[in-house]
Amino acid sequence: MILQKEREDVVRYCQKLIEAGLTKGTGGNISIYNREQRLMAISPSGIDYFETEPEDVVVIDIDGKHVDGKRKPSSEHELHRIFYVKRDDIDAVVHTHSVYSTVLATLGEGLPASSYLIALAGLDVRCADYATFGTMELAQLTFKAMVDRYAVLMANHGLLAGGKDILNAFNIAEEIEHCAEVYVKARSIGTPVILSEEEMTKMISIFNKSYGQKMTKADLDK
Repeated sequence: MILQKEREDVVRYCQKLIEAGLTKGTGGNISIYNREQRLMAISPSGIDYFETEPEDVVVIDIDGKHVDGKRKPSSEHELHRIFYVKRDDIDAVVHTHSVYSTVLATLGEGLPASSYLIALAGLDVRCADYATFGTMELAQLTFKAMVDRYAVLMANHGLLAGGKDILNAFNIAEEIEHCAEVYVKARSIGTPVILSEEEMTKMISIFNKSYGQKMTKADLDK
């Protein structure tokens, strides 16, 4: 089977979307890019994640052509493909409908540097302008808002995160949703303190030194 490992990982991490509370039902989507073969494995459209098999995962080439898989790819395949075409530092994309990130996106707001963990995604997390789901316009606006970042909020929609592999992309999605939850709750009782750009730049440097490893709050607190 073409891209067997990537397809197995897509199935596993789609199930983790539900287990981690990052989406409901069949919402969200995940892809993994094999840069050597110039092929991406992407979750199928509208199938229960716990009933999805690796052969249900669709393989598309870098030009958007269907290569393998008996199902329809996610309607957001262009949203994933644009990152593999235009960025060489992203080989996995995780799109979630996580609650607190979506709350901010519904307000049309980004996530400021309210936690040092946001440095996993960059200086902050911007909110992209709204566009209809599944369109090239959405892909382009999302890509633009994620320049120099590894996560972006999608207006009235959700969260997207990218990484050099699925482990890191998923970790960024989890951590940004956690930071969004804390930020939204903090705003309900007061005014959150925002970290300086200098501090965030320092944290980005620290995270970059851990390249190749999944870093979590527990790791940083050691």
